[in-house]
Amino acid sequence: MDLSNQDTVKMIVDGCIRGDRDSQHLLYKATYGKMLGTCMRYAANTDEAKDFLHDGYIKVFEKIKYFKHTGSFEGWIRRIIVNNTIDSLRKKNKMQYNAGGEFTILNITDDTTKDTDKLNKINLSAARLIELIQDLTPAYRTVFNLYVIEEYSHKEIAEMLNVSIGTSKSNLAKAKMKLKKLYTTKYGEIDE
Repeated sequence: MDLSNQDTVKMIVDGCIRGDRDSQHLLYKATYGKMLGTCMRYAANTDEAKDFLHDGYIKVFEKIKYFKHTGSFEGWIRRIIVNNTIDSLRKKNKMQYNAGGEFTILNITDDTTKDTDKLNKINLSAARLIELIQDLTPAYRTVFNLYVIEEYSHKEIAEMLNVSIGTSKSNLAKAKMKLKKLYTTKYGEIDE
C-alpha cells in the first residue's frame, strides 16, 4: 500500500476516524514492519517492542482525527509511536539519566564522533545493529535513537525527556562509546 499517495491516506484516515476496522487493519498492515523496527530500537527485547507498538497504535487511532494531511503520514505515525514508547519507558522508571552531564561533556573528546563514523561505515545488518542498540541502557538507547536515528536536536530531546541539554549530550557520547565497546567485543576491532 502506498502511503505517499494522498488519496489513499485520506481514504484510510477517514475510515479510521469512522472506526472502520478494515481501514484500521490496512493502516496497521501497511506500517507494522517499519514501526516494529522503530520500537525495537527502544525496547530490550521483541516482546517489549511489540507491547510498545500495540500501545502506540492505540494512540494513533485515538489521535488520527487530528492528522492534518500535511507532511508524511508515516512520519506522523512514527512520532506518535516514539513518543508513546518514551512515555512507557518513563512510566516503568526504566530511564535513569546521568545527572552529571555538564561536567562529563567537558571531558569527552571528539573521538566518540570519529568512532561512531567508523561504526556507520561498517556494513552491519539491521538485526546486528538493533542487537547492539538493545544492549545499551534504556537511557542511552533512548537518547541515541532520538538523536542519531530520529534526528531530534539535543534541545528537543531534553524537553521530551525532561532532562538538561548537557545530560542529553552526555548520554549520547556515552552511548556511542558503549556501542563501540559492544561492537569490538562481539565483532572485533574497528578498522581505522
